[in-house]
Amino acid sequence: MIHHMVLRAVAKLLIPFILLFALYVQFHGEYSPGGGFQAGVIFASAFILYGLIFGLDAARKVAPLEIIRVLIALGVLIFAGVGVATLLLGGNFLDYNVLAHDPVAGQHLGILLIELGVGTTVAAAMITIFLYFAGRSKS
Repeated sequence: MIHHMVLRAVAKLLIPFILLFALYVQFHGEYSPGGGFQAGVIFASAFILYGLIFGLDAARKVAPLEIIRVLIALGVLIFAGVGVATLLLGGNFLDYNVLAHDPVAGQHLGILLIELGVGTTVAAAMITIFLYFAGRSKS
């Protein structure tokens, strides 16, 4: 699909909107349906579309596997770090009320951070799965 000009042009138009919608789902997830998992899948779909249209080598240049692996671990660390922080602040694991002086503000902050960790890990994992499966040989 490298030489299909229409597909390349449409992909270049769609990918920014897909990424923007993923950010909307990510940061609006605590108020409405959505959140980290859905945002991560939508975010990864933009990279997968890019890889399908422009080729795996171009996708690997945009999202090198070394960085993607770090992002997988970073998302898990954000999730676990929030839980450990709530323990250190005197609450239970993932008890967001202790993250701020106002429990409601603590809930918002905690959910935002947890969803960020989930979204980061899901997006990176989906991209990794795509790159490995799409890059395997037919032998």
